Amino acid sequence: MAQLARITIFPIKSLDGVCPDAAEVTEAGSLRHDRQWAMQTPAGEFINGKRFPAVHGLRAEFDLATGTVRLRSQQAATWNTFHFEDDRARLATWLSDFFAMSVTLVENRTSGFPDDTAAPGPTVLSTQTLQQVAAWFDLPLDETRRRFRANLEIDADAAFWEDQLFRSSAQGVAFQIGDVSFLGTNPCARCVVPSRSADTGEPTPQFQKQFAQRRQATLPPWSTRERFDHFYRLAVNTKPLMVPHTGAVRVGDAVRLL
Repeated sequence: MAQLARITIFPIKSLDGVCPDAAEVTEAGSLRHDRQWAMQTPAGEFINGKRFPAVHGLRAEFDLATGTVRLRSQQAATWNTFHFEDDRARLATWLSDFFAMSVTLVENRTSGFPDDTAAPGPTVLSTQTLQQVAAWFDLPLDETRRRFRANLEIDADAAFWEDQLFRSSAQGVAFQIGDVSFLGTNPCARCVVPSRSADTGEPTPQFQKQFAQRRQATLPPWSTRERFDHFYRLAVNTKPLMVPHTGAVRVGDAVRLL
């Protein structure tokens, strides 16, 4: 039986994640604290790796219990600690200095700032999928994991197990992790970020082209081919099966198709 092997929450959109043993699911279907904060430019654009490669050179560590974040540049040895509430202005100033422009930190405690607003639930893929992609590009497993930034990692019996979680465009697939029910909606289209080193931002040559070719060649029989207008897709977007529907997911929870 498939089970939940890893949870990753990204408290600040586009920065490093934190891996708790359990995560609360909000009424919107997202994981509590995931993408709760986002960095914005003066024009209101999100600062992310797709538009701002400097993001790759920013390291972050989070303590969800105390509401703090530690930041440093990739080259620096010293961490800078901030409390999200008490030090918000100082945190924005530090980020502004790092990016060499005015940065505002915005917050959404209800659903966070998901890339797919129609499917604000956690992204899902299997450990076996990550292992397969790592082998394609001769990358370490953890580096591959950091490039694709999935929220929930499933220990399953085959690579691309998660392709079972979507069907035709009019259908979703209901599944349960522990006592929480989700609806898989679509295979996640990827941006430029997975093609770059998670630490340096250095691009892997021909990554997108080679990935798409290999993904197409290894598409499993349980996948719905019509959902691939292109094959640079990995992981599955989700939303709650019912709204509101709260609960918690925990490492070791069984994963069942409903």
